[in-house]
Amino acid sequence: MRIKEAIAVLIEGAIELHASDLFFLLRAEQTVVKMRTIAGITDQSTFTLNEGKEIINYLKYTAQMDIAEHRRPQVGALTYEYDNDKYYLRLSSVGDFTDCESLVVRIIYQVSSGRYFLPKQITQLKELTHRRGLIITSGPTGSGKTTTMYKLAKNVGQQQMVMTIEDPVEIHEASFLQTQVNPEANISYSRLLEAALRHRPDILIIGEIRNAATAKLAVDAALSGHLVLATVHAKNTFQTISRLESLQIKRNELSNCLTAISYQRLLPTQNGFSCLMDIASGVVLQDQINSEVHSNFVAWQENLKMLVEKGEISGKIYQQYQEG
Repeated sequence: MRIKEAIAVLIEGAIELHASDLFFLLRAEQTVVKMRTIAGITDQSTFTLNEGKEIINYLKYTAQMDIAEHRRPQVGALTYEYDNDKYYLRLSSVGDFTDCESLVVRIIYQVSSGRYFLPKQITQLKELTHRRGLIITSGPTGSGKTTTMYKLAKNVGQQQMVMTIEDPVEIHEASFLQTQVNPEANISYSRLLEAALRHRPDILIIGEIRNAATAKLAVDAALSGHLVLATVHAKNTFQTISRLESLQIKRNELSNCLTAISYQRLLPTQNGFSCLMDIASGVVLQDQINSEVHSNFVAWQENLKMLVEKGEISGKIYQQYQEG
């Protein structure tokens, strides 16, 4: 087996299917390669144990990781060219309790690759960015949240300073000032956010609000007049409010700074995938902020029903995504 050719087949096959991740898992007797797409995780290939170690070591070497270290967590990055396009690969490796190493390759796609079922939804979000404040994009991993944030920032920030804080940087955009969390250098989300406020950006992108300190700084930035675009993992539109409250953000702070919430998922179609959103803003959002018990969606089920009636998604996908 030629290692470089085997890797090319795996990565290019994943790109063709718009997969988000490739998993290389060393088992006791073989190496299993799995792939994550919007349909879930599926087995892709198997190799011998030695072949798997060679593949992992080659990828780690190319991504400037330590190939002699197989237990401690490591991260790396590389650029991959395919079909006249560039793809940014983010690598993460760690050993399990049996000392078997695993490697995950995240494939980062360009902003232009995003497609939306209802173009009026992204237009609505673009209009909301002119109000400034905090706009949250929520949804699970691999739902296109970063792509949406970058689209919004590029639209409204053409003559403004856009600064990003990410872990890691997922999309390379030369017109933005992009910064990246680095725990080894003691560069955290909080430290970068504090620096960002001194750096006077017009628009601030926060890759993910993960803890109370980051949430507080994001809210402070929004209250001070910045447009802040951030992501949060939440299971539906209005549970995003519950998630922010669990991170110690007060109701009055949300009422004063939260401009919009957009929950989104990538849904399979006959021609690939598209993004469906559920957007809350204005009176609807304020009512939910002030409510003791939060609802789930604004119009998610209605839009799903419309898509299946128009033949844009299948009945199976309609049933699968009813709860977001």
